[in-house]
Amino acid sequence: MSERIPLMSRPVPVIVVILLALAVDQAIKFAVEIWLPFQEAVHVMPMLALYRTYNYGVAFSMLSGMESWFIITLRLFVVGFVVWLWRQTPKARGFAHAGYAFIIAGAFGNIIDKVLLGYVIDYVLFYTETWSFAVFNLADTFITIGAGLVILDELLLLRRRNR
Repeated sequence: MSERIPLMSRPVPVIVVILLALAVDQAIKFAVEIWLPFQEAVHVMPMLALYRTYNYGVAFSMLSGMESWFIITLRLFVVGFVVWLWRQTPKARGFAHAGYAFIIAGAFGNIIDKVLLGYVIDYVLFYTETWSFAVFNLADTFITIGAGLVILDELLLLRRRNR
């Protein structure tokens, strides 16, 4: 009897998840562009505000002085590497495959912005009176969730090996 292949280890569901994530990411960014004032905090609840700003670099505005083509090429290289990881990872490791799918979706969401607009639209801000986290977007959240799933998968694999 063969082992059941997890849903996110199959190409079609992964492509569907990536496309749905991209659609939601781009729809929210479109709405943010239309309705959210530029660089004005709209407080949602204590420590959370919507704050539209533009990121011309990569994470935390690193490399913001670099040419757009370099940043786009760098992001495409990362996506290619993650696709390669997805293909190399054993099919039984569903959490890792799901993580790779979220990373790919998030990266493509930000690539689309950079190609079409020359910057990435960010709009979520966590803050206190004396500190604030970098402004980010849903695509960044997908990347973070994806990385978390890959780490979780590695920890579960380590736990299974130690039994």
